[in-house]
Amino acid sequence: MKSVAFYTLGCKVNHYETEAMMDKFKHQGYEIKEFDEKADIYIINSCTVTNQAASKSRKYARRAKRRNDKSVVIMVGCYPQVDEKEVIDIKEIDYILGTSGKNSIVSLVENQLEIESDDKHLKNNVQYEDFSEFEEMSITDLSETTRAYIKIQEGCNQFCSYCIIPYARGKMRSRQPDNVIKEVKKLIREDNVKEVVLTGIHLGAYGIERNNEYALVELIEKLSQISGLKRIRLSSIEVTEVNDRLLDLMKKDEKICPHLHLPLQSGSNKILNKMNRPYTREEFKEKVKMFRKAVPDLAITTDVIVGFPGETIKEFRETYDFVKEIGFSRVHVFPFSRRENTPAYDMKPRVRGDIKSKNAARLRLLNKRLMSNFNKKYVGQTKKIIIEDNKEYNTGLYTGYTDNYIKVLVDAEQSDIEKLKKVKLTECHDYETLKGNIL
Repeated sequence: MKSVAFYTLGCKVNHYETEAMMDKFKHQGYEIKEFDEKADIYIINSCTVTNQAASKSRKYARRAKRRNDKSVVIMVGCYPQVDEKEVIDIKEIDYILGTSGKNSIVSLVENQLEIESDDKHLKNNVQYEDFSEFEEMSITDLSETTRAYIKIQEGCNQFCSYCIIPYARGKMRSRQPDNVIKEVKKLIREDNVKEVVLTGIHLGAYGIERNNEYALVELIEKLSQISGLKRIRLSSIEVTEVNDRLLDLMKKDEKICPHLHLPLQSGSNKILNKMNRPYTREEFKEKVKMFRKAVPDLAITTDVIVGFPGETIKEFRETYDFVKEIGFSRVHVFPFSRRENTPAYDMKPRVRGDIKSKNAARLRLLNKRLMSNFNKKYVGQTKKIIIEDNKEYNTGLYTGYTDNYIKVLVDAEQSDIEKLKKVKLTECHDYETLKGNIL
């Protein structure tokens, strides 16, 4: 039996695609191994959204070859899609595959190994302008959790000035709703999945190319009718794409998690304009106010980029104060990373690395306070969590998440695993975690 190991970097879409590729190898008789074990084939599902992500992709390819110098190391995904020549020159990498063709990964690998070609391409990269159809992938055998990421959308037409992803993933295209529903039903039936997280490169644009602005809501409505599915969560959506129907559904249907991840990126209108973001800070603030009024207990999380070209202490202070004013429940902070072939690559004046690091640290400290403030509001309340088969090593307690994305530690029995349980939230364990008692 041949063996294959995977390592995944980057977004939830990548994690879904890894699960789908793993599933295909498994059904062809391959043994799936952990990445730190000796395997015949190593596949790195890469990311290139930042220089650090590309560096990590290279690091894990080299680590795989050191683990087994006779192994076949394959780099797939966004990094070889946008920096093909750079990846080909990495001697530890035997083959590459861009962002298309993953559905045929097993046959592509086996065909290449059979002919022993010197060509590193498993399949020639399709240029991003030529991506036209959604590449259908699905998971039939989930590897480890009762929460499943479901990819429903691909590509982005927004072209924010800092972002390389449209050049890696191409134009927007959406998965047929019947295929999504079929996959979810199968995961519930065969893998006991209780929660699905809908993911995409530009999730809020689902169905837009078909001129249906409510396609995402209509899909969620259909998914909520599936017996056995307890929760539906959205991965990330632009603040401009949350409509009244989605909010109304989130309020009325307890299966729809009251959690919106709304990428802010900057709290300065000057920087937002340079980033080519589709809103002002005033519009963002007004939308958030409306969302919170419509949906009780709504958690709003976000992403912020620090050190974008032209960001002075004034613009950073505007962002810091705005993040504090909005009161996000969680903030992911990213120092700006120049990506070649994006408009921001040549923008000036550039922010010094030490200043970026200092400001990122300040925002991360603020994030800890915001998370703590949000979580404290729920001490003494009763919420529901799905008990995961995952113990915290330092507490011996099981984990689960509330519908509004608060991590909870509970003392549970094995029979409680994978069940939706009411818990009384009793105290703060740390700034990001609450403790609770099962009722």
